[in-house]
Amino acid sequence: MASEPVPYGYSYLLDALIKSFSWRLSGILQGMIALLQRVSSAAVSVGGETVGEIGRGLLVLVAVHRDDQEQDIARLAERVLTFRVFPDAEGRMNRSVIDQGFELLLVPQFTLAADTKKGTRASFTKAAAPDKGEAYFERLVAACRQRLDTVETGRFGANMKVRLTNDGPVTFWLET
Repeated sequence: MASEPVPYGYSYLLDALIKSFSWRLSGILQGMIALLQRVSSAAVSVGGETVGEIGRGLLVLVAVHRDDQEQDIARLAERVLTFRVFPDAEGRMNRSVIDQGFELLLVPQFTLAADTKKGTRASFTKAAAPDKGEAYFERLVAACRQRLDTVETGRFGANMKVRLTNDGPVTFWLET
């Protein structure tokens, strides 16, 4: 018995698959980035003025890639707020910043989106344009403020000085 020909051919199927994942093809395994650090305290200042300060909680440096989508904002907020980095009664990292009611300091840092695979100078071609980066950062802040009482921030595009007392140290790289 002869097999029936594929109506559209393999190239059609491959094209359809590529289109369905096109929002992630240019940066496989890359999405919004959060470098999360468990802290006893942290603060960020601009021009000598403190613009954000927290006690115990998380300091999170945030970067946006050029191909990030709206759904990445909600996903990163969920991961940051529920990632288990604080000890439970047995000393295991089983509690999140929400579970503990601790504080959050979000600091925009586009350099986390750098491509450092070649040479000795970083390339920022995968980082989002400043207008998109700022808009996504602000939406991330708003999403976190809906679920956590204290959410402080750095200032997008500013030269910031960040001070922290790392607790652990405990540091994680999160991507959407």
